[in-house]
Formats: sequence, structure tokens, C-alpha cells
Amino acid sequence: MAATFQFLSCQAEGGVATITLNRPAVYNALNDEITYELQDALKHVAKDDHVRVVVLTGAGKAFCSGQDLKAVSGQQKRSFMESLHKRYNPIIRAMRTLPKPIVCRLNGVAAGAGASLALACDVIVATEEASLIEIFVNIGLVPDSGSSYLLPRLVGTAKAFELCAMGSRVMAAEALHLGLVTKVVPTAELDQAVKTYTDHFAQAPTKAIGLIKKMLNKSSTATLDEMLDYEAYCQEIAGQSADYKEGVAAFLEKRKPVFVGK
Repeated sequence: MAATFQFLSCQAEGGVATITLNRPAVYNALNDEITYELQDALKHVAKDDHVRVVVLTGAGKAFCSGQDLKAVSGQQKRSFMESLHKRYNPIIRAMRTLPKPIVCRLNGVAAGAGASLALACDVIVATEEASLIEIFVNIGLVPDSGSSYLLPRLVGTAKAFELCAMGSRVMAAEALHLGLVTKVVPTAELDQAVKTYTDHFAQAPTKAIGLIKKMLNKSSTATLDEMLDYEAYCQEIAGQSADYKEGVAAFLEKRKPVFVGK
């Protein structure tokens, strides 16, 4: 993966691409540059056929503290709408439509848009010290970057309202209980826990997983009849894949399948 960035790193090895937000001095707060770099990094991993799973994490003690308020404090007549349409919304759309799984390595606090980034991942593996906070209301703003869509689907409308309207910090243990994160481990075990997922996904039928992701995205706004039709549509695509043929052959030959992600 031939791409260099100033405020993040993107490394690929063994089918796993790791994107690391790299502004640790400001807890990986999001300035203009890093949001555009993250858009570019997601485009790179989407196009790279060798990448079959993505890890998103932050350098240092935090995952991401959200918008860098110091970076925008001096701007006159700033358009929040323009910022979201150009900077944040393309990131969330790219993450949710990426036909590959994204594992969040939640190494610390995820606040505001940082929480949205975490929630947009498919799997969240958190340290016991990690936390999420919809901090927007504390400065008189509303949730953005997909939080108003993702959060109630994970915890229900009433709890989502409480978390957003009160700006409550959710520690990892409670986040696991609420269904906000997938797994919680001690800090020393974080990398191994993430590796358990990436090892699986790097050898999984990637095309089928991409279709599963599309189906689950659609299911939150579709009727049963619409989903039955969409399942049939997606199954037709999966049934024509090389991985399906390999899966059936491996089953008949009583061996472990070797999926290539196509």
C-alpha cells in the first residue's frame, strides 16, 4: 500500500490494514487534514484486493477525542453543515459501505465524532480503561457523524437519548453490557484480542462478509418482504463466488476451506 500521510499511518500486512490516527499530543483530535487523510486511507484499503480486514485505532492514550476545537476556534462564519458534508460524512459512509470488516481497537477515550468513528466499525474491541462519550451537548451541539443513526440501533431510543442529552461517559464494562462494544479486555491483552478477529477475517470469505454488512445495514430501514428479496439477491451473488465453490469443495472433501476473498 503506497500511501504516506502526515497525521495518520496506514500499514498493511497479511491481509490486515491498520489505520492509526496519529495526533497523540491532542488525543488524536480531528483537524481538517486528518479527516481528509482518513478519507484517502479508506479509499486505499477499499481498492487494495490484498486487504481483507481493516483495524482502526489511535496512537497514544486515546482513540479519538473528536473535533479539534482549537483548530476551528479562530474561524469566522464557520459552516458546520459544510464541514460535515465535506469532512465527516464521507468517512462514515466509506466505513459503512466498505465491503470488508472494520475492527475498532478502542485503546482509550472515544468522544464526539471519535465515538461516531468507533460506532461505525463492525467490531469494537476495547480496553478496560476505554470509554465512549457523546460529548456534543456539553458544548451546545447535537450528535453528528452518524451517532444519531448508529447509537439508537445499538442501545435503543431511550438510552440513546440519555447518553446524547446528558453527555454521559460510558466506561468499557457498561458499554459491553449495553451492546456498544463487542469485547473488553485488559490493556495488555488488547492486541491479541484484536488479532483473534483479524486472523479470522483475513482468512474468511470476504465477499460474503461484505454482503452480510450490506444486508445488515439495509435491514434497519427495510420491511421483512424487502429483506427477503434482498437476501435472495445477495445470495445469488455469493453463490457465484469463488469462495462458495471452495467452501462446498472443502466440505465434501472434509478439509478446512482456503478462502481467497473473491
